[in-house]
Parts: sequence; C-alpha cells; structure tokens
Amino acid sequence: MTAHVVVGTDGSSPANAAVEWAADEAARRGCALRIVHVREPWVYDSSHRTASGFRDSLTEQSRAVLDAAARLAGERVPGLAVDTSMETGRVAEVMRREAEGAELVVVGSRGRGGFAGLLLGSVSLALAGHVTTPVVVVRGEPKQVYGEVVVGFDQSPESEAALRYAFQEAVRRGARLRAIHSWELPVLAAGATAYTPLVEDVFEAERRLAADTLVPWRERYPRVEVEETVLYGHPVRDICEASAAADLVVVGSRGLGGFGSAVLGSVSHGVLHHAGCPVAVVRAGKDE
Repeated sequence: MTAHVVVGTDGSSPANAAVEWAADEAARRGCALRIVHVREPWVYDSSHRTASGFRDSLTEQSRAVLDAAARLAGERVPGLAVDTSMETGRVAEVMRREAEGAELVVVGSRGRGGFAGLLLGSVSLALAGHVTTPVVVVRGEPKQVYGEVVVGFDQSPESEAALRYAFQEAVRRGARLRAIHSWELPVLAAGATAYTPLVEDVFEAERRLAADTLVPWRERYPRVEVEETVLYGHPVRDICEASAAADLVVVGSRGLGGFGSAVLGSVSHGVLHHAGCPVAVVRAGKDE
C-alpha cells in the first residue's frame, strides 16, 4: 500500500475522535487513511454452540463500525483516500502488524473493552513504545487550535527522535514549538535545595545543556518558532500543564531515567495518562 496513516476503531467515542484526528493528519501528510477494526477471537474459539447466524451478525456489526468510521473520515476531509480493513485477532497484535508499513498509528485513549475508571486503554499502552512507527494516542475533548506543539526532551536517544518528530510536526502544522526540559536534583541531594547557590549553579548548567541540545535543530528548521523552557520540577507535571494549550505533545518512548528493560518510560507513561491533548510517542531509530 502507498504511504498511509493507520487508525484503529471499535465505534466508541474515543475511537471516533481518533478517526477524525487521523483523517486530519493524513491530509496534512498528503497520504491515504487506513481504518482497521479488529474482532477479538474469543467468540470463534468458544466450544459452545452458537445461535444460527451469530457469526454473520458479528460480521455485519463490524462492517457497520468500519462504514461509519469511513463516513466520518470522509466528512472530516472530503476527497481523502480511505481504505478499511476488518481483521480477527488480538487487537494489539493486529495493530502492531499494521504499524509495520504505516507512517503513523493512531488510537483512541480508551475503547469499549476498558473499565470506566481506566485513564488509558490496554491497546494504547500495548502499542506506544512497542513499535518503531510513531504512535499517537488521541486524548482530550475537541478544542480550539492553538498552533503549538509541545515536546519534552533530555539527552537520551529517544529524546533526539522526539525532537525530530516534533520539529517536523511544527513544520506540517505551521505551528510554534515549545521545547520543555525539566530537571530534578537527585534524591540523595534533596537536602541541598536549601543551598541556593548550588541550585542556581545546577539550573544554569541545565539551561546551557538544553540550549546546546536545541542548537542543531534550530539550524535545521530555521522557520520554526521555538520557545525554550527549562524548569525545575517533574517532567510529567510540566508537560501535562503545557498540553492544556497545545495541539500535540511529543515524547520519546524512554528517557535517561528509565530502566534498561522498560519499553515505556515513566515520563511517557505519565504523560499518556494525564495530558490534555493528543500525545505522540516516538521510538529512537537504529542510528540514534
């Protein structure tokens, strides 16, 4: 298939929001939209006899979900090339396969299968950080366009990938970029916060480090307006606060503070749960 954006749907409100967002993104990229609906296999694996026509009814229901999503995308972006696919399998596994040939994978924050109290669905967590393709989890209610992309960064390879993606998105959207670098004193040095000169020295060092990190990106994308923000605090809190007035938040799959075996770092995980706008999770490539 030609260049395309993949979006998963189950007909829920979060999935519909993801379809609309994916349609807009496909239009921005000048590519097609592929809408995927996955039927879980438990129904077909059951040893109990099912009523006559039950499978046909499920197929019709799945087709209706896809048709409704395709209409929604077409209404959102008239003339957009839309392809639909109905699959049977584990949702996360199917979406991981779909991600292999896509430019981007988009999912809703939760689907019909989640408990009402969950902030983030299992499928979203199973995809973010697990595939090489960027994954966008559409969060928050539809709101005004702010013309701002937010990216959190440190000096990790995943952070480099996140900066690249964020600058590219700022160009596509004609948006400004707010680059946030948050830092905290090590736990063992917490008592040192009372010594103002030490804190000021660390802050100045972090400010210089952040500025130096952004220099090559500013040079590569000179037309992007960049607001550089260095804060003493927790990255999740700072990024989520900024997300209230942003169109997209970009984070790496892991940062410097993550365990080596963790696929999704604590900052990415926290932002996915609490951001007020769509969140893109980007993995580092082999060359980063």
